[in-house]
Amino acid sequence: MAEERGRVVAAATDGACSGNPGPGGWGALLRFEDGSVEEFGGHDPATTNNRMELQAALELLQRLKQLPRHPDLTIRTDSKYLIDGLGSWMKGWKRKGWKTAAGKPVLNQDLWKALDAARLDDVPLAYVKGHSGDPDNDRVDRIAVAFSQGRSLDLGQPAVESDVAAVDVDADPAPQPLVQLLNRLELADRLADGGFSLSLVELAQLVELPLKQLEQRRESWSWRDWRVHPDKEGRWTLQRREAGSEQS
Repeated sequence: MAEERGRVVAAATDGACSGNPGPGGWGALLRFEDGSVEEFGGHDPATTNNRMELQAALELLQRLKQLPRHPDLTIRTDSKYLIDGLGSWMKGWKRKGWKTAAGKPVLNQDLWKALDAARLDDVPLAYVKGHSGDPDNDRVDRIAVAFSQGRSLDLGQPAVESDVAAVDVDADPAPQPLVQLLNRLELADRLADGGFSLSLVELAQLVELPLKQLEQRRESWSWRDWRVHPDKEGRWTLQRREAGSEQS
């Protein structure tokens, strides 16, 4: 199946806790070149938010090791604890025998050591502000919260591993596809208003089209209420179309 889906082009993780400490959950998401999505998550009856953030990243990294990856792939997370820990703090912890600058044992050592072993040099972490309208960050947040609260949620194409949990769709009344679409449309408006440019991978994530299909495009084209224009260095910009203008 991995060969049919192509490489992983986007990834996101999040953790949540109902009380801190309390029942916790984590969520993770992968997007593939053919536009398909794989989502998975898990539950811990007594944990902390930080542990769930680390657990989500660990589960995702272990899954990514089994899959082909696009060279521009990053793991999007709103956890500065995760990013700072892996990016800078860990070197000092290891030099000090897993002690902090104050000489105290590092919290969550088991997960930090597992993350150190599982890290992928070709897949960096990328910070995204939580609850800012980023579609994948919002989605993994909902997955994590649902697991922390023991609620049901429809997961897209769960992972093959038997210890990765999926939950039923029937008990979730929220129209999640519509919510995700609205988040993407709001994000498109902000990108157009700010004049921001997107990489091809980011554009594929926004418009939910296969990366291979977008790689064939060279000229401007229409997506919903926006024109998508080629920019320098292989990037793309959005411009809201005037009312009544023709699509192409």
